[in-house]
Amino acid sequence: MKKDTLLTHSGRHPEDNFGIVNPPVYHASTVTFPTMEKYEAKPATPFAGVQYGRTGTPTTFALEEAVTVLYGGHKTVATSSGAAAIAITMTAFLKSGDHALVIDNVYGPTRTRVSDGLLARAGVEVTYFDPAQPIGGLLRAETKVVFIESPGSLTFEMIDVAAIAAEAHEVGALVLMDNTWATPLLFRPFEQGVDIVIEAATKYIGGHADVMLGLVTVQTPEHHLAVKSTANAMGNCPGPDDCYLGLRGLRTLSVRLERHQKNALKVAGWLAERPEIDRVLYPALPGDPGHALWKRDFSGASGLFGLILKPCSRDAVSAMLDGMELFAMGASWGGYESLMIPAEPGKIRTASEWSAAGPTLRLHIGLEDPDDLIADLEKGLARLRSN
Repeated sequence: MKKDTLLTHSGRHPEDNFGIVNPPVYHASTVTFPTMEKYEAKPATPFAGVQYGRTGTPTTFALEEAVTVLYGGHKTVATSSGAAAIAITMTAFLKSGDHALVIDNVYGPTRTRVSDGLLARAGVEVTYFDPAQPIGGLLRAETKVVFIESPGSLTFEMIDVAAIAAEAHEVGALVLMDNTWATPLLFRPFEQGVDIVIEAATKYIGGHADVMLGLVTVQTPEHHLAVKSTANAMGNCPGPDDCYLGLRGLRTLSVRLERHQKNALKVAGWLAERPEIDRVLYPALPGDPGHALWKRDFSGASGLFGLILKPCSRDAVSAMLDGMELFAMGASWGGYESLMIPAEPGKIRTASEWSAAGPTLRLHIGLEDPDDLIADLEKGLARLRSN
């Protein structure tokens, strides 16, 4: 079936729920059993069935099933946030003495809290790699994980995912990818050699800025057991209401992403012509350095991109941002609303230099009328010029 049909029907079982269209919300911690035999019985596979609230309820399973179908994987593990999904997956496949390669433009908390924090304390050595260079010279026998994003956080650089996956597999390393920017609708990681896909469903799958949710989709039973048992050992699980909201958002993901892309292309194209802008960082634009890779591997673009201003003062940037009417300042993205925040991507990179002519901003283009967003930006750039 095509993606829009899968989005509409995956994870729904009305025949098991009195004909109810949406899977109901199961609030549960304790699960009771009618006999000792059933209480002591082991599931056919680990973590299968309804055993205890932490291992999942039918609401959790419905979301996991739908996402698994969309990615074409074996199973999905839902977690309490995207950050939790990253930390759990990295922890599941790395131990003391192992080595991991992490792309230099990775999502900030993946670097600072997981790689430089949790993994370092556990005795895992992490090496960051330049997104523009092959990784072959950095791989070792101890390299167990290669962690990537494409496009990268804040700078939106594209990488050849298939080429990196091929290099990683030569030494037996697993390739983990954060696919939050594209979702399963715009990029197919498993078809490019990725082993495990992570997504912050907080963003586009939730779509309404009201849910914290992470997802890890795997291709093998062994990988599912590793991720699920790690999440369970950490006591990590999503709430049933969040899973329900994730499912509800999933049903409209396709139509929302189409609108996000349409709006973003119009706004980004307008910004690219503005005299205050040095460069727009959006691989969907024909002039972007990563456009050829994006066009080859992706079927669309989301509404998140960056821009580099020409040299200006911090006060000028503040004047622009503080007076925005439709663009709010907030750390998340993927909801229906437009956001804009200042960013300093060069501050945390260690394997590659990132230099910019002026301040960097990250924009998320929401579902508003793009002409209204452009009008808001035009006033903001006028404030920028006058300070």
